[in-house]
Amino acid sequence: MKKIIISIVCAIIILGCVLAVLLNFKDKDNKLQKVKVAEVAHTIFYAPQYVALTQGFFEDEGLDVELILTSGADKVTAAVLSGDAHIGFSGSEATIYVYNGGEKDYLKTFAQLTQKDGSFLVSREKFDNFTLDDLKGKDVIGGRQGGMPEMTLEWALKQNGIDPKKDVNIDTSVAFAAMSGAFISGIGDFVSLFEPNALQLEQQGLGYVVSSIGELGGVVPYTSYSARISYIEKNPDTIEKFTRAIQKGLDYVHNHSDEEVAEAIMSEFPDTSKNDLTKVIKRYREIEAWPTTTVFSKESFDHLQEIMQEANELDEKVSFDELMYTKD
Repeated sequence: MKKIIISIVCAIIILGCVLAVLLNFKDKDNKLQKVKVAEVAHTIFYAPQYVALTQGFFEDEGLDVELILTSGADKVTAAVLSGDAHIGFSGSEATIYVYNGGEKDYLKTFAQLTQKDGSFLVSREKFDNFTLDDLKGKDVIGGRQGGMPEMTLEWALKQNGIDPKKDVNIDTSVAFAAMSGAFISGIGDFVSLFEPNALQLEQQGLGYVVSSIGELGGVVPYTSYSARISYIEKNPDTIEKFTRAIQKGLDYVHNHSDEEVAEAIMSEFPDTSKNDLTKVIKRYREIEAWPTTTVFSKESFDHLQEIMQEANELDEKVSFDELMYTKD
């Protein structure tokens, strides 16, 4: 009888411990602050962000981050301005367009994730020694008019004495998500693609990566996080916590091997093999796509605007201090 009583007591203690753990997890979940982020694309280029998600860096900061795929920087800003998302993640040029559009509660950038264009120029023909001169007279699927991939390509062409309007036929009518499919269907001699699409075309024998547009364009706050002024003012702690989590993601990528980073983000790309993920991460690391810090300089922001001006998408530069949020 005594043994039975002891067994019952032990069972009750164990059950109590299990319930305490479960309630603790529940309380933890209830304490997490929900943050909706509209991301412009779901690509390996944004590996540090996915590392922050999969390694629990956001949760460590008390945040429950939900990513909403919103293809196109214009659509990202629309989602933030409408309140469908708290934070926008897209090219930094989007905040300039919103500011110049006269929006009073405009978007301010508070952190960068990438510092170079993440697209690669893919050719239908194999080149042993490709130069931008090989684009003369060719058809290029360049991306959305006013988008960073297309503007960076135009800037690079001009820097090499090539007129993007006269010497090259750049097609800006193809939607971002349809660019790879359009090229596969036979449209264009070249196409600008993010990974893993560029690698997939290579593996299928449908194209060859001939150049990194990021290397051609130089350092800019290419992809960054922004939020409305009103949201930042009401939630400065949230912005700070979010930024810390992203910084942890950047630190992880810089302090781990390509294979380790691939392992960390595999759940975000279930249709891509670990081997391919590793190859793509290596490719982005080689062009120094990821900065060491979320803070970007006035010089890189000015260079971004120079690229926009060269593409005739910006008349006058906007003040760095107007669009960049920094904690006082």
